[in-house]
Amino acid sequence: MPGQQRSGMQRGEDQSSEQGANGERITTSPNAVLFSVCVAQFLVPMMLTAVGVALPSIGRELKASAEQLALVEQLYILGPAISMLTFGRLGDRAGRVRVFLTGLILFTVLTASLGFVRNIWMFLVQRFLQGIGASMLLAGSMALVASAFPPEVRGRKIGIVSAFTYSGLSLGPVLGGFITSRPGWRFLFWLAVPFGIAASLLCLYRMRGELRVSGKGKMDWKGSLIYAIGVALVMLGASRLGAGGSGPMMMLSGLILLCLFVIREMHIQDPLLEISIFAGNKFFTLSCFAAMVSYAATFGLTFFMSLYLQYVMELSARSAGFILLIQSVSQMLVSPAAGRITDRISPVRVANCGIASVSTGLLLMAFAIRTGASLHLIAADLVLIGAGFGIFITPNTVAIMGSVEPRQYGMASGMIGTVRTLGMVTSMTVITLVFSILMKSEPVTGATTPAFIHSMQVVLFLFAMFSALGMAFSLRRGPRHKSPQRIE
Repeated sequence: MPGQQRSGMQRGEDQSSEQGANGERITTSPNAVLFSVCVAQFLVPMMLTAVGVALPSIGRELKASAEQLALVEQLYILGPAISMLTFGRLGDRAGRVRVFLTGLILFTVLTASLGFVRNIWMFLVQRFLQGIGASMLLAGSMALVASAFPPEVRGRKIGIVSAFTYSGLSLGPVLGGFITSRPGWRFLFWLAVPFGIAASLLCLYRMRGELRVSGKGKMDWKGSLIYAIGVALVMLGASRLGAGGSGPMMMLSGLILLCLFVIREMHIQDPLLEISIFAGNKFFTLSCFAAMVSYAATFGLTFFMSLYLQYVMELSARSAGFILLIQSVSQMLVSPAAGRITDRISPVRVANCGIASVSTGLLLMAFAIRTGASLHLIAADLVLIGAGFGIFITPNTVAIMGSVEPRQYGMASGMIGTVRTLGMVTSMTVITLVFSILMKSEPVTGATTPAFIHSMQVVLFLFAMFSALGMAFSLRRGPRHKSPQRIE
């Protein structure tokens, strides 16, 4: 029987190269889809964390101010935040392969050109456009994988994709530090180009079919613009909460625009975001909320743990970096295994175990943080958090993609990226607010160490509450959901 089941699964994968796992007409190789998506999922986060390490060298050579250097990372994140939902929907309308390939070419060209820039303002413009290219890649990635592979093997494939994402996050700082100190930061961008070219050629020759399932409707470009401006104002306002009244006013204006966007989407024929899916598909809604608060609970951890390890524990930047790698490496190692398990048992059960591990790790970390804390205990907590998040996010993604119809894959894939971004913004906003209230925006010094540790403990308890909320959402959705792709 196991041999027959394996043979059937293999036939399903072969069939998807011609017809698709869900009845769509596809003339593309599933393995080509998997390779191209893995390359994209590796390069995009690697370009975030690696460039972060190279910022001091970039600033010195391009004579950039501290505010301009902060924009280098902020604009790269802003691009996907404002456009991922749009490109996910555009993939459903115009063709997912077409959007993905366009993004891959755009991302590769801009990555190469960033290595030749001589002016900080041009660098910032191209960095933002590189983020737009990244958005086109990420928006439809999960939709491509969900369409190319049948449900019985989808979990392990998404687990592989997740492992490449965490590999990019983990190796980025290492590659960034090594390349910047040796050949120079420009080679950091040129290093990614051969991989982008290889993936682009593979798309051209092995992914010729169009995963297009709802091309009759019109794109809601006006809604896209309202959404983009609203998200941009919220993100930029969140980064300026300590700058007086401008930050809160920007956030309030952005939230008002997002409310107007939701109202608009409820009353037009071809919405960018099908609001009805949230009311009519509780499983999808709770899965998205669980993902959002989970990212809110974990994204900011690296930021203040880096400060803690260097300022309080007095470790070198290199030693602190290796300790922080523990979390990402744990996520990378468990994601493929979580995907394989998801193919055999309920993804909801696997996700529940993962989010429980994250909540426990964050709570233990809150009690462990102090002057002279045990590095072994901190490392163990990072393993618990990282492994738990890896166990959660892969089956949760499988659950989200399996709870919608094939025609909605692009929208669901874009929504996964959107809730990820919203969670990240929430995480950093919480850190900014707590630090500004408890530390009065003072730098971390020997005199402010007690206030800094207290601030960290407050943030960690809040993160643990976010994670517990995510667990509540995950449990509330139930073990089963009847949909075109049933989740058992």
